[in-house]
Amino acid sequence: MKIILDIRDDKAAFIMEVLKNFKDIKEAKPLSAYKAEVFDGIQEAIHELKLIKQGKLEGIPAKALLNEL
Repeated sequence: MKIILDIRDDKAAFIMEVLKNFKDIKEAKPLSAYKAEVFDGIQEAIHELKLIKQGKLEGIPAKALLNEL
């Protein structure tokens, strides 16, 4: 299982060291800024998709999106 934590910068080194000392944790490594940004974008897209399915947000038809290109 993979878990993503959002840790304050001033506590990150300490938390990483604590995590590395647990025998059941295979690996603890920070995400690059790019990967974190991509992950946040995917999370936002999933949230928006859920809102569209619930009818709380209006989606854009794929044809309209392609016409904009």
